[in-house]
Amino acid sequence: MRESDLLLRYIADRISWIVYYLLSLLFADLLIWLDNGIAIRAESLLYLNLLLLLSMIVFLGWRYRKETAYARSLEKLADEMAEDWTDALPPARFHHEAATHRLLLAAGQLHRQQLADSRTARRLEQEYVAAWVHEAKAPLTAMKLTIDANRSLPVIRTVESEWLRIHLLIDQQLYISRLPTLETDFVLEKAGIQQLVALEVRELTSWCMEKNIAVEFEGDEAYVATDRKWCRFVIRQLLTNAVKYSPQGGIILVTTTVSPNGHVRLTIKDEGPGMADHDLPRIFDRGFTGDNGRLQNAATGLGLYLAQTVASKLGIHLAVRSALHEGTEMDMVFASPHAFGEIRT
Repeated sequence: MRESDLLLRYIADRISWIVYYLLSLLFADLLIWLDNGIAIRAESLLYLNLLLLLSMIVFLGWRYRKETAYARSLEKLADEMAEDWTDALPPARFHHEAATHRLLLAAGQLHRQQLADSRTARRLEQEYVAAWVHEAKAPLTAMKLTIDANRSLPVIRTVESEWLRIHLLIDQQLYISRLPTLETDFVLEKAGIQQLVALEVRELTSWCMEKNIAVEFEGDEAYVATDRKWCRFVIRQLLTNAVKYSPQGGIILVTTTVSPNGHVRLTIKDEGPGMADHDLPRIFDRGFTGDNGRLQNAATGLGLYLAQTVASKLGIHLAVRSALHEGTEMDMVFASPHAFGEIRT
């Protein structure tokens, strides 16, 4: 709050006292004027009034500095809020300040307790989810071994495709549980972006074969500074969306380009139904499925939200271009190594 605003608030809070003082002064002047026993010249009376008014102004200025010192300190503390803000509370001089001081200390203590309880509950939930995911992966691994041993059976391709969907959902849940500690899990290294995409395409092979989808690469290999594991997670979300919405026999085109300023752009283009203009601004919102997602009962609205969340922490810019019945293009624009280091810090 500005000093002038604080002064106006102070005067407004004490307007009744000021009015009482002025009325008392006026009443005293009236008595002096009507009482013939009090002999005082008009000039002297005017001088006395001016002196009393000046003394009142000086008194108000002194009390203003004294009584608003606590409020000014709280304003400064609010602008520079820190984790240990309760330790920086100014000392209270008056009763109402002491009451406010006690309330702030109690609120801070309650907030810290609730935050500690919330963190404990969140940690227990994360540990439970991580344990559940690891437990669920054990039977999935056994199923994968069974699938590999019986590939000659015609039905195995369909079974493997469904196994892949379950595997992707469980793997996504594992990454969700690790998301709060993503910054501590960064390992910055040089990686070939087409190589990372190829690894994810290999993971989705059975799904692509089921829908007879071809994945084609254009452009030369480009190297970026990123975290391999989390970058692959972002690519996986974009690729699974492309495969999910591609028609039977469709083509997914993966293009790598390097701009004159050195930024690497990865574009994943599918031949799906595309998206309406009113859906585009919200595709990265949590839980948003859009018109296409309502037709796909399996759509959760989490994939692109998670991709955007992780990408922003990796210094990757995600962009979409789409139109109805014309497919969708998803862009990943990578930051330079220097910019990535700034994002981490």
